Amino acid sequence: MSYDLSLAQLNAFELARTLMVPVTLFEVDGEYGVMPSDELDDADLVVVHEYDPHQFGPAH
Repeated sequence: MSYDLSLAQLNAFELARTLMVPVTLFEVDGEYGVMPSDELDDADLVVVHEYDPHQFGPAH
């Protein structure tokens, strides 16, 4: 878990690209975490963003 959103975003992106599975960046009690999307089942968290390594778009 991290208190730094930009660090959590970077870790989420890298994890998605490394594992080649969608991962979700979420917030719980002011902290951010990253987990593979198919493993999330807790209703007490706030989903910030889902990173899908199979969705390609412009770099900028």
